[in-house]
Amino acid sequence: MAPIKAPVNLPELVKAAFNRARVNGDLNYYATQVAVLTANSIPVSLSQTTVTLSRAAPDTYKQFQLRFSPALANKPTAPKSQADQPRKPFDPFENPENGPLFIADIPSSGHNLVLNKFAIVPEHFILATKDYKLQTHLLEPNDLAATYACIEAYHQHGDSELYAFFNSGQHSGASQPHRHIQLLPVAQMKYGLPESSKWDVLAKQLVQPQLMGIPFATFGDKIHGGMSPNELHAVYVALFRSAVDAVEAHVGKLDDSGNGEARISYNLAMTSNSLVVMPRLAEGHIIEEDGRSVGKLSLNGTVLAGTALVKSEAEWTALKANSDSNQLVDILAKIGIPKNPGHSKKL
Repeated sequence: MAPIKAPVNLPELVKAAFNRARVNGDLNYYATQVAVLTANSIPVSLSQTTVTLSRAAPDTYKQFQLRFSPALANKPTAPKSQADQPRKPFDPFENPENGPLFIADIPSSGHNLVLNKFAIVPEHFILATKDYKLQTHLLEPNDLAATYACIEAYHQHGDSELYAFFNSGQHSGASQPHRHIQLLPVAQMKYGLPESSKWDVLAKQLVQPQLMGIPFATFGDKIHGGMSPNELHAVYVALFRSAVDAVEAHVGKLDDSGNGEARISYNLAMTSNSLVVMPRLAEGHIIEEDGRSVGKLSLNGTVLAGTALVKSEAEWTALKANSDSNQLVDILAKIGIPKNPGHSKKL
């Protein structure tokens, strides 16, 4: 079997497709404001204000980007079909080859590369299966190999980095049932940060044993470019099984649906040297200010990069200002298996 390769000029293809689609109005790009919050007890700069965010170990820092886009409140939604006019749900990844968001295909793996129609990060693109496969089923060797091929194509292009993530299950932040893995150029993820910022992709650190300062459990292992699709898949399956064991230890025995569905909700992250699985128990949690709810912070697989997105100014203000109550860390602990013994075992 021929090795799975992404187009060698993938970064140029993505950039050209993004710029063309944006000019033509075929995608929506939502510019953001950004602040960096540190999920431990080290002070950091936050819009010229120094704050402290958590009770974690003082010798480690885990920086989280918090982004806010006012325009997201007006994000278009698909029109509801009339009750007497049933129609097939729209699938953005079905036969995209002649559409304005298509980038390229990877014939050897059975995937298409398409732009994300609603982009928070410029040049956000997606690896989707050509055949319809379910997002809630376990990934296959070709899914992982094609993802790594995209990462490798960026790495070979001026040593650029790509962050890949996968959302699976009702608590993961998943929004589309057609199987797809999302990819973000790391340079674009840093847009708006000061040059002095120490923020980097969190998943790269999550393969270290006993990493302190992270309030949720993750399972990670090192990977490299010489691994076969089956070797990558074996690492993934082992991490997934560890995540299932952790969920069962936390909430009790899980039922097996018997239809191929993954037994847990989870996020997966991949970089050039790390593969990480995070079990999920909730998509998010309410944000409070002065004892009242001002919104909800929902998180998907970008949480493993160390990023979060809010959609209202009230949420943005509360998370930036409410540092004394460690609100960010408390929310992060509630979406997965909490590592801090101060948090309740049963959520």
